[in-house]
Amino acid sequence: MEELNYVTEETFEADVLKSDLPVLVDFTAAWCSPCKMLSPLVSELAQEWEGKARIYKMDVDTNPQLPVKYGVMGVPSLILFKDGEIAARLTGFKPKKQLITTFEPHL
Repeated sequence: MEELNYVTEETFEADVLKSDLPVLVDFTAAWCSPCKMLSPLVSELAQEWEGKARIYKMDVDTNPQLPVKYGVMGVPSLILFKDGEIAARLTGFKPKKQLITTFEPHL
């Protein structure tokens, strides 16, 4: 299973807001158990949605400003950006089926 790329506050605008594809950002933290449970599901989606969406992780501890800007109150939080705007979001661990139901209509 491939490791997802991390996006930072420095690369966020180019990688996420100006992306030609929808971008799902997994706001995560190294100490977060539900984040670790969610991670393999997000990696599976990255493979399944190849060519339809990009998926990045963001460490909220090393990038504290963007989570605040986008109202991330807890981790894990998944936010789908489309054309630079928030299209959908989920907070907390969710089963893969719910991830697909929430995000796939926007791809």
